[in-house]
Amino acid sequence: MVTKFFARLKSGLSRSAAKLTGSITATFTKRKLDDEALEELEDQLIAADLGVAVAARIIKGFRSTRFGKEVTQEEVRETLGDEIGKILAPVARPLEIDRSKKPFVILMTGVNGAGKTTTIGKLAARYKAAGFTCVLAAGDTFRAAAVEQLQVWGARSGQEVVTAPANTDPASLAHEALSRAQKSGADVLLIDTAGRLHNKTALMEELRKIIRVLRKLDPTAPHATLLMLDATTGQNAVTQVGIFKEMVDLTGLMVTKLDGSARGGIVVALAEKYGLPIHAVGTGEQIDDLQEFDPVEFGRALVGE
Repeated sequence: MVTKFFARLKSGLSRSAAKLTGSITATFTKRKLDDEALEELEDQLIAADLGVAVAARIIKGFRSTRFGKEVTQEEVRETLGDEIGKILAPVARPLEIDRSKKPFVILMTGVNGAGKTTTIGKLAARYKAAGFTCVLAAGDTFRAAAVEQLQVWGARSGQEVVTAPANTDPASLAHEALSRAQKSGADVLLIDTAGRLHNKTALMEELRKIIRVLRKLDPTAPHATLLMLDATTGQNAVTQVGIFKEMVDLTGLMVTKLDGSARGGIVVALAEKYGLPIHAVGTGEQIDDLQEFDPVEFGRALVGE
């Protein structure tokens, strides 16, 4: 049975699948899997943003099991979907709320426009439905629209939103939000932050300051530091993850905008290179368009199965 999310994921990844499978169709009708065919397939995998390491791993598998045999495009696609699912399986982990940490502090990071504020709103609504009380911290104090957006999400889910005057030190706002969450007995604190380019040292240091200030109130906080990634950035996402991971010790990833991207293969490249948990993927703007990451469904959708 095709799940609702798989149908939406397949639709969202249709451009990625078309990019990959279109090349496969052009290469494989029914032909022998020789060195030339494998080289063409490897080039196609790299062009589809799966990355050099993933492409080499997949080609090695084809070479060891199918070399010299005739294959069809359907067989290639099915094998690719299976291999991609195997690469993704170890990193597919839901974001679990540890009830022994109260509040459980989630710090959301990422570059401009990646979808941090919207995702926080979606998570707050989901946690509310699961019986958790949440506090939302509008840590993007430099952008009024982000504060207003978070207030709308807070009102929609009936959750408290902590704000501060424009241009307030984000670390100060985070400290106040954690203090209030502790006093109110909230289960979860979700902290939004300003979008920042990963190559801007001052802004990255600001994130580290937020973490230092949080730890004055709770030495174990934040309990999850997540990087929100825009799938349309392609291979640049690999650089983003590397630098954010070095600066703030990331614990997991969420990937958005798969509905508007032909670059869904980047998720596979990230799994292979970093092995960070991928908690969820987003395929739209609606409340249920953020779903837990399923490696099998993702692999099948990516190759158009």
